[in-house]
Amino acid sequence: MRVKELLIMGCAVLVISLLVYLSLPRPLFSDPLSTVVYDRDGQLLGARIARDGQWRFPGLDSIPEKYKCAVLNYEDRYFFLHPGVNPVSMFRALGQNIRAGEITSGGSTITMQVMRMSRKNKPRNLYQKMVESLLALRLEITESKSAILTSYANHAPFGGNVVGLEAAAWRYFGTDPWQLTWAESALLAVLPNAPSLIHPGRNREALLQKRNKLLTDLYTRGEIDKLTLQLALEEPLPLEPIPLPNYSPHLTDRIMLDENTNTFYSTIDKEIQVRVNELASIRQERLSANKIHNMACIVMEVESGSVLAYYGNSSYSGTIKHGQSVDVIQSKRSTGSILKPILFAGMLDNGDILQTQLIPDVPIRYNGYAPKNYDRGYNGAVPAYKALERSLNIPAVILLRNYGVEPFLSLLRRLRFSTFRYNHEHYGLTLILGGAETTLWELTGIYGSMARVLNHYTESDGNYFTDDYSMPVLERKTNPEGKAAPMEEGLLSASSIYLTFESLLQVNRPEELSLWYLMSSSRKIAWKTGTSYGSRDAWAIGISPEYLVGVWAGNADGEGRPGLSGLSSAAPLMFDVFSVLPETSWFSAPLDDLTYIEVCRQSGYLAGPHCLEKDTIPAVPKGAGSKVCPYHRLVHLDESGQYRVSSDCYPLSQMHTTSWFILPPLMEWYYKRSDPSYLLLPPMLEGCSDDRVEMMEIVYPERNSHLVIPRELDGSMGKVIMEVAHRKPALEIYWHIDERYVGTTKKLHQLGVDLIAGKHKLTVVDAEGHSQSVTFEVLK
Repeated sequence: MRVKELLIMGCAVLVISLLVYLSLPRPLFSDPLSTVVYDRDGQLLGARIARDGQWRFPGLDSIPEKYKCAVLNYEDRYFFLHPGVNPVSMFRALGQNIRAGEITSGGSTITMQVMRMSRKNKPRNLYQKMVESLLALRLEITESKSAILTSYANHAPFGGNVVGLEAAAWRYFGTDPWQLTWAESALLAVLPNAPSLIHPGRNREALLQKRNKLLTDLYTRGEIDKLTLQLALEEPLPLEPIPLPNYSPHLTDRIMLDENTNTFYSTIDKEIQVRVNELASIRQERLSANKIHNMACIVMEVESGSVLAYYGNSSYSGTIKHGQSVDVIQSKRSTGSILKPILFAGMLDNGDILQTQLIPDVPIRYNGYAPKNYDRGYNGAVPAYKALERSLNIPAVILLRNYGVEPFLSLLRRLRFSTFRYNHEHYGLTLILGGAETTLWELTGIYGSMARVLNHYTESDGNYFTDDYSMPVLERKTNPEGKAAPMEEGLLSASSIYLTFESLLQVNRPEELSLWYLMSSSRKIAWKTGTSYGSRDAWAIGISPEYLVGVWAGNADGEGRPGLSGLSSAAPLMFDVFSVLPETSWFSAPLDDLTYIEVCRQSGYLAGPHCLEKDTIPAVPKGAGSKVCPYHRLVHLDESGQYRVSSDCYPLSQMHTTSWFILPPLMEWYYKRSDPSYLLLPPMLEGCSDDRVEMMEIVYPERNSHLVIPRELDGSMGKVIMEVAHRKPALEIYWHIDERYVGTTKKLHQLGVDLIAGKHKLTVVDAEGHSQSVTFEVLK
């Protein structure tokens, strides 16, 4: 019988032990957690309350020594000696309760309190105390003392909706737990025992006495010295809970949307973020006078792609009065002119243009699309780099037409833009002037990638790398990956990027911004602005080898405002931010990817045999095969040099042959106004035959174009306004449609004509017999 009884008892113990083992909840705590975001140094950037309305941070891995010392002395002095249950404490508590006639002390260890919290604070009775004791013993078997103490600190109630040491430290003292003083640590040690005392209006004197008694006990037990005690006793209790830090609210909101992330260690530099917030607030206050309510800014470290500041919108207060809750950094907005540098780099890379060559800047119409420059003026012709510096629209549209919308769209996608989802026919030539949408996030990623390509090329003796093009990085990496493998060539060559950035150094800056221009002149920054149609979006991107700053300004609801522009609304903040960043350098020239060529000084094209004045410029290798200057040609003059002559009217021995810079008539018409040094071609000597220099050019309609005629207010079809440019405006021009005479013009060569749907031919003849013709079609 004895053996049988032992077996029964052994089985009972085994069953009970198994039940105890299995009864431990897995995990102990499954409560919803707050979303908490830290900067690159572990400083709190922001937090969002948990789904159940509690401030419950994800939890500390360890606890500060001051708090550890305080809580052990107050709650469980023998924590590291007992197995989870302290019989001495329990018997002492039982005696106190009997003498008091009520429950005044529980005798619970910290381990038992962890189990009570994990079981959602069951009723405090003998049965529950026994269950907690068994579970505490079980917990001590598998968890270290340090882990149990940390679990207690992370889940203890600290009054109201504050749970856990870290949330309490921030809510009551505005600091992280490691910065707590002895007085603060002591207060948080005693608070879970009576969490309601923290609220103003309650018996806070009792809370003060509890804290001070613990501080005195710490002194008595030799944990703190007398001076520390005296100073700690003088510290007041906290008043109302302190709002949690909210340095980058839109970033915190973005992380909160990820249900799998509660703790996020970001790349943000808190000090830079604070300065950006201050600078943006100042600029935003000025813009608000013009009812421009929103602004966004992102600061990125070029080498790593790490985001140092994330300012998603202005004056964020949790309201949507002016759409401040919208994260503009991630919102798609019209690009304006901000893509022009990429087109410029792409054409340089292909050898389609040289940065110095003249690009037409004249009135143009492409199938009814007539782009205009920002100032509504025309230069006739302008060097490509000047067109980029001044952000001229017409040259950009001409360049895109020559490059091709489809190839450009393909380039943008290969560079990692994801927002251009339609085909090239949807965008057309408006793609370069804001006919598409992208985000500040992607813009900074792509421009930062271009800078990274250039840096790596010069650092690695001419290599390109597969991961140079990437979006900005927000999450701090504890184990950075090694550099990717080299590849044979980049999406854009280092030389094309370098020449583009060199051009962007001199972006036109108006006189009214001279003060910040002078302030920023101490450092080299490649920068570009953009303004969308209707003054709805203002952009500014600034780049150095070390940093990139991107800014957007406007209204989140898309309302345009007069005076909104990238230059006046976004660029000032961009330069403000650069002024508070560490010193920057400038890009090293990628010498292995540059060649030097001779160009015609006047036209900027590859120098031809008739170019008299030449310059040597750096160029991409393919630039050596670009187009030879088409604007210099030989002309024959009489002895006086005042007239052009030909062999049928003038002795060859008396002719003077020279090279002359001759632009097409339309380009010349506008160019000569802006460049007084431009020499007009001398007239032909009377009696001499024409030397085949084109005297006029049909501006509109273009050859083989398709016209859509707008209707007037009364519903009738409007007139087609045709236009011609002539080297001699005073000459009369005779206009013919389909060989039918329709009118004569003089000086201002524009003529309105009624046309029916169908194909037509326009022929113009001047008084000297020069003629031009184009065919076109009027659509129904």
